[in-house]
Amino acid sequence: MSLYPELIASVLYQATGSNEIIEPVYFYIGIVFGLQGIYVTALFVTSWLMSGTWLAGMLTVAWFIINRVDTTRIEYSIPLRENWALPYFACQIAALTGYLKSNLNTYGERFCYLLMSASTYTFMMMWEYSHYLLFLQAISLFLLDSFSLEQSDKVHEVYKIYIFSLFLGYLLQFENSALLVSPLLSLVVALILAKCLQLNVKKGTCIAKIMKVINFYLVCTLTVTLNIIMKMFVPHKENGHMLKFLEVKFGLNMTKNFTMNWLLCQESLQAPSQDFFLRLTQSSLLPFYILVLIICFLSMMQVIFRRIKISRSILLLSTCKISGKSLKETITLEDGRIGGRPEIIYHVIHTILLGSLAMVIEGLKYLWTPYVCMLAAFGVCSPELWVTLFKWLRLRTVHPVLLALILSMAVPTIIGLSLWKEFFPRLMTELMELQEFYDPDTVELMTWIKRQAPVAAVFAGSPQLMGVIKLCTGWMVTSLPLYNDDDLLKRNENIYQIYSKRSAEDIYKILTSYKANYLIVEDAICNEVGTMRGCRVKDLLDIANGHVVCEEGDKLTYSKYGRFCHEVKINYSPYVNYFTRVYWNRSYFVYKINTVISFQS
Repeated sequence: MSLYPELIASVLYQATGSNEIIEPVYFYIGIVFGLQGIYVTALFVTSWLMSGTWLAGMLTVAWFIINRVDTTRIEYSIPLRENWALPYFACQIAALTGYLKSNLNTYGERFCYLLMSASTYTFMMMWEYSHYLLFLQAISLFLLDSFSLEQSDKVHEVYKIYIFSLFLGYLLQFENSALLVSPLLSLVVALILAKCLQLNVKKGTCIAKIMKVINFYLVCTLTVTLNIIMKMFVPHKENGHMLKFLEVKFGLNMTKNFTMNWLLCQESLQAPSQDFFLRLTQSSLLPFYILVLIICFLSMMQVIFRRIKISRSILLLSTCKISGKSLKETITLEDGRIGGRPEIIYHVIHTILLGSLAMVIEGLKYLWTPYVCMLAAFGVCSPELWVTLFKWLRLRTVHPVLLALILSMAVPTIIGLSLWKEFFPRLMTELMELQEFYDPDTVELMTWIKRQAPVAAVFAGSPQLMGVIKLCTGWMVTSLPLYNDDDLLKRNENIYQIYSKRSAEDIYKILTSYKANYLIVEDAICNEVGTMRGCRVKDLLDIANGHVVCEEGDKLTYSKYGRFCHEVKINYSPYVNYFTRVYWNRSYFVYKINTVISFQS
């Protein structure tokens, strides 16, 4: 987990003298919300760059705010790494969009390149999963390079930014081996090697033509090979649980492992619900996005096939021009070929990749839905998209360009007015509401810890509760609700054994191995009535420990012990020998872990 955001926030807090004006928590919240303003601004600029009108940016912002339940988690999870990182990724996409434009001047191209370099590196430093998202972007750029011949040099400049950011991030993240074994590094190195192989072959020769055909296969093979080699020579254990999770998620493997099954039961890791698509449809976002995506995709395919045909003709005639037309031609509004713009090709490919992932894991919708807002707004406000559609429909009654200009202003205006009428009153009502979350049992627990627990005490319990205790009291805990580290996941699984059918001695050994002094049992977990079959914590523990039959042919290991969280409340031997209840309320039972000299065999 990257702590650079907190370090930067603390430096700003001291340097600006805010420690005399505002409490640290409000300063922290202010920075995160300020970053969300940068996030929305970057989406505004990207949509404006693609469409050429500020109306697209305004519509992007409107859709983003209306669909904020699906575009950002800032409302209920402020400290998330993605809330720090995604604004920089949005800035990087805005800079990349401008950099890929064909009609950009030298100064604009240089500015976009510098902004892209800075935002790529910052994004990588803020989030431990950033290199996976950049890997998808690199795939999109590779496909763009294959489809849009004149953008090859620009794309390879972006690859250099990736390599620079990876190695600088590796050094400043204290030799983070996850960056060296990341698929992003393997892909970029493979792409550069494939480019060098093509450059060393004379153009126009038979070998050059063959290399062009097998380039895709070559890149894929080199990427996999390099990644395997790096993992063989670079010691690493980062994100191994992610690969295991994906194997189980896609049915490639079966497991009784508690951690894997617990992750599969998390709502954010399920497929999107119907409510998600219903919300996007009610705000008119999804229908317009699908329309824009279909038009851009079909136009892109049309342009690609046209270029393949021209390239084939060039090879036959051994010349760079056919009928006086150059292969690299400027596309005008009247041409109606929106899929010929390199930045459009990139965005179409990228949104398809992100959308494919969001259809599998709902938690990834927060990467895809802002993209949907931007792309849909760009499309309805772009005269070029309307001209492309009218060219296909062979419209003759009205001049296509004139009608496209009218619709590119009328349609977003109508959409904006309808959104204003339907959603603005709701937004104002929500802004007027002052809500406060209050859980008296949890507040009583935190108060007791502050007043009664020793300062050096270490608490054990569910990761979620331990996170609350750490934030509210500052006392030491055995685990935290972080799921990006194998060791921490194993620790969480061991602590969760307090809800399994294990002996008092087993639980005592587990807790003392983590130097815990107090154990907190939550009634909500111990007596949980799950809505999803087989997803209760105690059910998953029973499956992992073999105390229930999960599938036909399984061996059942009968446990002679009752469920620990129930048995420890009864206060009979041997539980009272190991644990002494010191506090309880309706939701929580706190036990002091006694000091035991030896165990009876």
